[in-house]
Amino acid sequence: MALVMSTMLGPYEIVAPLGVGGMGEVYRALDTRLARMVAIKVLPAAFATNGARMQGFEKKARAAGMLNHPNILAVYDVCIYEGSPYLVTELLEDETLRRPECCRCVKYSTTRGRLQKACPPRMTRESRIAT
Repeated sequence: MALVMSTMLGPYEIVAPLGVGGMGEVYRALDTRLARMVAIKVLPAAFATNGARMQGFEKKARAAGMLNHPNILAVYDVCIYEGSPYLVTELLEDETLRRPECCRCVKYSTTRGRLQKACPPRMTRESRIAT
């Protein structure tokens, strides 16, 4: 679902597209309640019709939302727009994650029982060695 500028997703106003990937589209948006820029990832509508996938998405969003670490993307909200689930996160601009930061992130989330499965296995092994 391609969104156009000024589309409102609840209190979030779409400002510009940021990218497209296998899991959906990402947009820069304005949180009109708090007057801050955020990133919104809109998943395909078909995702919402699969109960197991939707539950997994919501579970991961809740888990990420409970973590507070400088190297973990902050999750602000999870909603549905016209049948498509979307995730609202902090907007990171011009930042890259360096290897040591990723290792600290994996270590932090592992100690809280919330390891991000998307981290490459070698990152996980290195973070355990560094423990």
